[in-house]
Amino acid sequence: MDGTLVDSEKVWDVSLAALYEKLGGVLSPAVRASMVGSVAENTMRIVYTDLGLDLDPDAMADSSRWLNDYTAELFDGGLPWCAGAHELLEELAAEGTPMALVTNTQRALTERALNGIGRHYFAATVCGDEVVNGKPAPDLFLHAAAAMGFAPADCVVVEDAPAGVAAGRAAGMRVLGYAALTPRAALEGARVFGSMAELPALLNGSAPR
Repeated sequence: MDGTLVDSEKVWDVSLAALYEKLGGVLSPAVRASMVGSVAENTMRIVYTDLGLDLDPDAMADSSRWLNDYTAELFDGGLPWCAGAHELLEELAAEGTPMALVTNTQRALTERALNGIGRHYFAATVCGDEVVNGKPAPDLFLHAAAAMGFAPADCVVVEDAPAGVAAGRAAGMRVLGYAALTPRAALEGARVFGSMAELPALLNGSAPR
């Protein structure tokens, strides 16, 4: 979802910077980059470690709730589509291609995003707080495949984050890495593409290697 379908990473930039300000610090670009694609628990560990705060579970949970609430309000203002993503969903839906939305983002916040993206595109949606281990573990993708009735080997993962690429590979799925916002070198292990216009050919296997 984040960074593949919608350019919500910019929204997370705002809310994470606000959390840092609340906690008395300043978010650096390098630390922010390390959070992309992380589950909420890992993001809070990064924040608290970076700020030299005690890794108190209650305090971290409170910060996570604050961050989600703040981000949800921003999501409600509308999320910009990544270039070509909406058109691609329309094309795949028209062809009857089954799709699942798989995200480390928690369910409550994902539902807010789906108000703009559109639930009708997806045969299944699986969120980070609905499995034991989020990305880079394979749980989310395996859960989505099972929900749609497909074997993992018959599924294609489209990801923009290294954690997602690792998760897709661990699930035994073919992985396509979207490098519009992520350096190509960071998507090692995926078939990398730079524009949504390239995806239809990649998905049906007709693109040149």
